[in-house]
Amino acid sequence: MDILKIVGIALIATFLALIIKEQKPNFAFLLVVFVGCTIFLYLVDQIYMIIHMIERIAVNANINMVYLETILKIVGIAYIAEFASQITKDAGQGAIAAKIEMAGKIFILAMAIPILTVLIETIIQMIPS
Repeated sequence: MDILKIVGIALIATFLALIIKEQKPNFAFLLVVFVGCTIFLYLVDQIYMIIHMIERIAVNANINMVYLETILKIVGIAYIAEFASQITKDAGQGAIAAKIEMAGKIFILAMAIPILTVLIETIIQMIPS
């Protein structure tokens, strides 16, 4: 169970960070960032498998790959923005974290516009004139 490994590493890092924080707060923060990045990199294989599976399902369902790619990019932006925001919050920079979250939301909206346009056009075509 990979989740147990991740939780174990996270808990050990948390306790170490609490101990180190009293003497060297900068090292404690670096430890937290390092462990966070390590966990993220550990999950890259899982993310790849999920994306590959979704692509296979989309090909079998004859879904336009442009839409799937856009949705996957949107999900990626959401995860990356959340990850960066949490690290920034851990550093005590809540204002910058809020700006990262806002930027992520704006990029998501910008990427979703073509999909929303197609959706609205499809709905308009379904309405009898």
